[in-house]
Amino acid sequence: MKRYRPHILVVIALAIVLSTGWHGALRNALTDLRFTWQSRDASGKVVVVAIDAPSIDRIGVWPWPRRLHADLLKRLEAAGAGDIAFDVDFSTPSDPASDEAFVKALRDAGGSTILPSFKQPTPNGGAAHVNRPLKPFANQSWPAVVNVAIESDGLVRRYPFGEKLGDAVVPSMAVVLAGQDANRRPPFLIDFSIRAASIPTVSYVDVLRGDAATLNGLKDKKVIVGATALELGDRFSVPNGRIVSGPVLQALAAESILQGRMLRWTSDTGMILGLGLIALLMMYSWRRLAPGIRVAVLVAAGAAIELAAALVQARWSLVIDTSLFHIAIVAYLTAIALDEIDFRRLLGRIAESRFHRIAMSLGDGLVCTDEDHRITVWNPGASAIFGYMPAEMIGRPFETLCAVPVDGDARPSMHDAARQALLVPGGAVVVEFEGRRKTGETFPVEASFSGWQGTDGFQYGAILRDISVRKREAERIQYLAEHDVLTGLANRNMLHTGLSDLIDAAERRSSGVALLVLGLDGFQQINDMLGHSSGDLVLCAVAERLRAEVDGKAIVARLGGDEFAIALDCADIGEPVAAFAERIAQAFEAPLATGTRQHRIRISVGVAVYPEGGQTADDLLSNGHLALSRAKATRRGGHVLFETAIRQELENRLTLESELALAADRGEFELFYQPQVRLIDGSLVGAEALIRWRHPVRGYVSPAEFMPVVNTSALSERIANWVMETACRQARAWELSGNNVRVAINLSPSQLQSGDLAHSVAALLEATGLTSSLLEIEVTEDILLHDERRVLAMFKRIQDLGVRVVFDDFGTGYASLSYLKKFPLDGLKIDRSFVFGLLANSDDAAIVGSTIGLSKQLGLTVVAEGIENRATADFLVSLGCEEGQGYFFGRPMPAEAFERQFLTAALDAVTAA
Repeated sequence: MKRYRPHILVVIALAIVLSTGWHGALRNALTDLRFTWQSRDASGKVVVVAIDAPSIDRIGVWPWPRRLHADLLKRLEAAGAGDIAFDVDFSTPSDPASDEAFVKALRDAGGSTILPSFKQPTPNGGAAHVNRPLKPFANQSWPAVVNVAIESDGLVRRYPFGEKLGDAVVPSMAVVLAGQDANRRPPFLIDFSIRAASIPTVSYVDVLRGDAATLNGLKDKKVIVGATALELGDRFSVPNGRIVSGPVLQALAAESILQGRMLRWTSDTGMILGLGLIALLMMYSWRRLAPGIRVAVLVAAGAAIELAAALVQARWSLVIDTSLFHIAIVAYLTAIALDEIDFRRLLGRIAESRFHRIAMSLGDGLVCTDEDHRITVWNPGASAIFGYMPAEMIGRPFETLCAVPVDGDARPSMHDAARQALLVPGGAVVVEFEGRRKTGETFPVEASFSGWQGTDGFQYGAILRDISVRKREAERIQYLAEHDVLTGLANRNMLHTGLSDLIDAAERRSSGVALLVLGLDGFQQINDMLGHSSGDLVLCAVAERLRAEVDGKAIVARLGGDEFAIALDCADIGEPVAAFAERIAQAFEAPLATGTRQHRIRISVGVAVYPEGGQTADDLLSNGHLALSRAKATRRGGHVLFETAIRQELENRLTLESELALAADRGEFELFYQPQVRLIDGSLVGAEALIRWRHPVRGYVSPAEFMPVVNTSALSERIANWVMETACRQARAWELSGNNVRVAINLSPSQLQSGDLAHSVAALLEATGLTSSLLEIEVTEDILLHDERRVLAMFKRIQDLGVRVVFDDFGTGYASLSYLKKFPLDGLKIDRSFVFGLLANSDDAAIVGSTIGLSKQLGLTVVAEGIENRATADFLVSLGCEEGQGYFFGRPMPAEAFERQFLTAALDAVTAA
């Protein structure tokens, strides 16, 4: 089979060329080349009358009047010209007189004139349109086709004998001039060895003006009249880079016919015989002759074939297609080259050279070894990593690079990894080992092993990287992922993982796990007063104290902000969980030292114990936070152990918040009004507006149940504003009915903190038209605690509007007396806790009496809350109290009931008036 391989290669090459048609381009190129080797002159029997640039300059812009063509035809007839062919379009009418003159000239010529017909494409891609001479012209002339075929390379080579126009075959112009017939003969090759420049050409204008020399040269000639001027565009590309005009192309075709040079291709039989002869020659000589001789024979054969083809084409009107001969010769030359060159070795050397260049340019270390794992390649990257030069490492075992103990028992072997690389898809195995530099320093190395079959047996390669920096970065990333950057304690992620592990271990041992969530009380004040740097120092000091307290027996973590956590197995505590939590809290009774400062920090602790306080780490963390919130709410520090009731309370609160939001949207809130009376005579002086919630299922809900939730939720401001607006509108309605009832409303902290309260009050008074003195705002101590300067300025602006400001629940706070001095108040309300037991408790009587006396000295009105009976009211009168409210005078009631009970007389009086 090997002996036939070159010949099979040639057959395949020929089959590919024939199937793709590539040989056609070579055939045309060789034929065109032979035209340049030969040169023959025109016979002179065909003359071109050129519509050239001088004619256009002399006569004017094209197209010309047909009377000029008539005059030209007369001149040509008078000069004795033979056949006259016009390569000009006569398919459309022009000036009638000119057309008639041309018809007469054609008639006088006696039928020796040839007029063109031609096909041209239509814009929409349909059937070609045929342009024929006008019928009067056609009746006096011979028809001829001037179409030529343009080949795929844009050149004109062949010329048709005729074209079928309609039902008849019309001969081509050159065929008519040469006196041939169409006879359905195939197109022939124009002989472009005939020089176009040798065709006689005269100017249209010279004939028209009767130039004697010009006319003398036209006797008995076949004349073609057509455009040769560049601006008229009738031009064609022909072989060997030449461009000729349409009339000249027609003249070359006519000359080819007249000289018997209508070239035709030889049959395929000669081609097949020639290819067979070349194949037999190569089969015979392939192993008998040296490659150089075979190459010489093939080159000589190619030259001889082409020379013979050129001679045949010059002598006879035959064109031999030698393209496949040359392709076969080139294919055989390629087969000889492939047969003689050891491509495997050549490709191997190329690959080795490329590999060497790549290896030397790699930034990573590259080490190759032989089958015995002795180093054969050592690149500069390896030198940079290990410090050894190539001369020091070539031939040494690969294990020299490994850091191993002195005894050598633990020496790692790379052999297994290298062999394994041969079995892995992709051929690479990545391992890490400890490397040793020339200096003795050890460091982590990543090696990617691969193996291949070389000419000298199996070979192995390893890409080596110093991953010291990557390892350090990975360790740092791991540390940051598990630790708090500020304190160095475990972070939430690490706590969660550790807590899960403790729960798993406790589950196996049937023991418990305690989670303590710690919060620093008042830590925000340290940040606000001393700055965050001091706050960070305090957090670090807290972390150190917690570490000292647990003594490595627990996970200590910082959850974020001022929250910490301790997680440990209950078995490791050595005391009850509650006692341990209290000990942790008491550990902070001693001040924390941060630089030159001493800080007294109180902590609150929330405790959740597995399994009662949660089954998972997430449960314990959540419940521990709930317990911490409960501990912080007591404001006493210490610890709170999570109970199910704490979560239930939170869930109830969340449910209540959701219901409150719906209640606000549905308008389920109402205002009740409790009368405030003058104690001395029981006359009405005002009313306190109190919110009530009419639940669609539960009925009226006590304010004590829902108002604490409202005041600490996002609904607070919305509901408080509704209360104020509703109360003002009700007071205005009473005012318009003739009852000037002072309405008191309780101020919410959110109203003071969220915006400009004074502006809102002023806008509301303007919108409702309420007299400002009929509005009274009650404030409690928790409102006055925040931003005293801002609150003081706000209350002064409200008082400037004429609105009263009253201190509610006086006596229950820590600094009630100080507020009487600081804030601009119009009155105060003594809390019901002092009034309820006033008759039985001399201490309450003393406090109430002194409060009333102090208020009078300060010019404040006093309202006593919680009056339940006449005796209490009379006693308050004896103490000098002027106003009061309580169930004795009336419970809180809807506005309609309030009107019926307290304003009926006034309403009747207004009606009577």
